[in-house]
Order: sequence, then C-alpha cells, then structure tokens
Amino acid sequence: MGRESPSDDSPKVAGSETPLAAVAQAFEELARLLEAGSGDLRLAPFSDACSLVSILFDSLGLAFKFAEMEYVAKVNDLIEASKTHDTLNKIIDHDLENDTVRKQGSHSRNLRRVRLGLDLVKTLFEQFPSSGGCSLKEAASNAYGQVCAPFHTWAIRKAVGAGMYALPTREQLIVRLNETDQSVHKEMQRFINACNPIIQYIDNLFLSKKISLDW
Repeated sequence: MGRESPSDDSPKVAGSETPLAAVAQAFEELARLLEAGSGDLRLAPFSDACSLVSILFDSLGLAFKFAEMEYVAKVNDLIEASKTHDTLNKIIDHDLENDTVRKQGSHSRNLRRVRLGLDLVKTLFEQFPSSGGCSLKEAASNAYGQVCAPFHTWAIRKAVGAGMYALPTREQLIVRLNETDQSVHKEMQRFINACNPIIQYIDNLFLSKKISLDW
C-alpha cells in the first residue's frame, strides 16, 4: 500500500518556521529517534527528513543544481523504498542478498549518495563564512572538494567549478533562507549537531556489513 501521509514517527515540522529551522528541527527529531530506538533507523522518517534538505540546495542556485537534481532523485527512491523496506538496515541487506549494493539505481547506492548530499550541506555549514570572512564561493568550493569531488569524474568537477561563480553572496543566501546574520549560524549549528550522528550511523551500517565507503 502507498504511504499517503508521513509516518507517525516522521519528524514533525512547524509550518511557521524558516526553511533552515525546519530542516534543523527535522534532523534533531531524527537524531532523537535514532537515540531512543534499538540502533535501527526507520527508513520512512529518514527519507521524510532528507526530503526537506532539497530547499537548501535550491537556495544555492545553479552552482548546486547538479547536487539538487541527484539528491532529490535519490531521496524519492528511498521514499518509495520505505513502502516495502522498514529500515535502512533492511535495504542494505536486500541489496546484499541480490548482489546489487553498488549497482546503479540500487537503494543502497542511493542511500550512499543521499548521505554524501547531507555531508555536503553539513560541511558547507561548518565552513559558512562569518561577516567579513571568506566568501561563500570559497566555502562551497572547499566543501565540494572535501565531500563530493573524490567520487566525481573530471568533467563533473570542471562543471561544478565553473558553476561556483554563479553562487549567491553570503548575504543573498541569508535572505533566501529568510534568516538574519545572527539566526543563520544558530540554525546551521543545530543541523550540524543533529546530522553528525545520522551520517556516522549510515557509515557504520555499511562498514558493519564489510562494505567500504570508497564509492
């Protein structure tokens, strides 16, 4: 049966929040679910929370359009997978049984790509310039080089590098996110703190099944 509405344990998001605050709240709730559970993260609330992150890619404009398109497609696949697979653990087990973990389009491969997308946003937030600091272009370039570039071809890396010149300024991004100079760092830090255990959990899940992270 189709999932007509978010699951009962899906992260709750208040309608009056800014996009960034909504994402931070969703991942804080997800981290609480992970901590309160038996060490097994349910796929439905995870994919619901991840779907909110796409607005952050959109706010970065054309430079991160490649990431937004890939990320949204992968998240949508996980949302669909949550109708038949209860947890993140089960989708990896399913692909292991069918020898499709690294196969293009597999749920496990898409989970890896979504994890990279989350890490890209988190790393950009960690390097987000303070007023008068480095440029957003420099922070975004560093984040991309650290997280995604090792897994991309030369052609993609070149296209991304060219697109960095289309990034909004730091101040423009703050306005797009409906934040202030004071609130933006607070909400970014909330996301960083909540996202860290989720990323670590996903990495440990693959490693526990003798699956390397170099792909």
